[in-house]
Amino acid sequence: MVETFLGMVLNAQEQLLKVEAGNPEKLVSYGNAVLNKTEKLVSTLVTPTKTSYSLNISLNGLELQVFAVGPEASMKEIPQLSVNSTQMEIDLIQISENNKGSAAVAFMSYSNMDNMLKPSFFNTTDNDTVKTMMSTVVSATLPKTNNTRLTKPVNFTMKHIEETDPNGTLSCVYWKKTEWVVDGCYLVQTNSSHTVCSCVHLSTFALIMQTKPSAETSDFHLDLLNTVLVSVGLVFLSLTLLTFAICRRHLRMNNTPRINLCISLLLAHLIFLLTQSYLNYIQPLEMLCAVLAGVLHFLFLSAFVWMLIEAVLLLISVKNLRKIRSKQKEVLGWKCLVIIGYVIPLVVVGVSVGLFPGGYGSKQCWLKMERGFNYSFLAPVCVILSVNVIIFVVILFMMRSALAALNSSHSQINQTK
Repeated sequence: MVETFLGMVLNAQEQLLKVEAGNPEKLVSYGNAVLNKTEKLVSTLVTPTKTSYSLNISLNGLELQVFAVGPEASMKEIPQLSVNSTQMEIDLIQISENNKGSAAVAFMSYSNMDNMLKPSFFNTTDNDTVKTMMSTVVSATLPKTNNTRLTKPVNFTMKHIEETDPNGTLSCVYWKKTEWVVDGCYLVQTNSSHTVCSCVHLSTFALIMQTKPSAETSDFHLDLLNTVLVSVGLVFLSLTLLTFAICRRHLRMNNTPRINLCISLLLAHLIFLLTQSYLNYIQPLEMLCAVLAGVLHFLFLSAFVWMLIEAVLLLISVKNLRKIRSKQKEVLGWKCLVIIGYVIPLVVVGVSVGLFPGGYGSKQCWLKMERGFNYSFLAPVCVILSVNVIIFVVILFMMRSALAALNSSHSQINQTK
């Protein structure tokens, strides 16, 4: 029964994250409600015991462990609880001695809580730093225990979920209603994969890293150069489309691939330029950021597919060099080409969304690196480039053969004369 209610709370949390993604203040309020409701539900799992027992529950978005001791419990070592690669050491025996021999502790790990209680709520004097959540959010409580005073600090061993920056500063923090603070928590030791935190009270904890903005993201000249180059590209792409529009009556060849290639690149570069220019305003709107990333994924893939179509059409044209008349029927009509040029990238994007819905919307509003999601773009691009190289080599051999045949025919004509 408790697991069912916990599942309902977690499902409501996921829905709220989708609806209120752009409203951090409401997310904080909902996050506090989820924490309180979860702690109350978990407390109902605690039952009286004479010795000791441990209970583990794993749900989508939550892992928890409840450990209880009774008057007849015999433990020589401090118990260690573990949830989702995070360990907690708490002197429960000493706490039980202050509670007539009985005590219980609940340890919970939330997978999505960092999206509600964001690291940007870390209260520091330096507001210019970039704050990154380095661990899952965990909570520890003493349910159905009257005297909750700790006799010894509680130690947490937290696994890093992001790569540490050598120049970054790690902080062990706990959640205080509306912000992350360090009061009563301090860092004991750390390495490349784990950090040990020690706290003198129980609450909701996390590990946050502060870093200075990198020179790449803050370099004005680099941003200016990027803007200028993309803008120049937009101008020439626009001129190319204008040229096709003006001269369309005088062009006998099929320019569908070239026109759609220009359209795809024009839209992709325009959206990219606007996204990067207003990135600070778009980043907090996670849904918008993810949608823009998906659109860019589609447009850039479309551009590469149109490059492939153009290469195939060029191969067919070279193949027909030996013939007196070109068989236009061998080439698909412009409607079929448009369907191929846009359906293939649409299918790739659709499959990518189906396999990993959260893959869009990185810090730069692009594809995330998690679970190799960036290969949903790199893999098709590499395949298309490889095929284009093969087609290029084939065209060179065909051109060489056609020119040799042409020279042979020219020699025969001269001999006949």
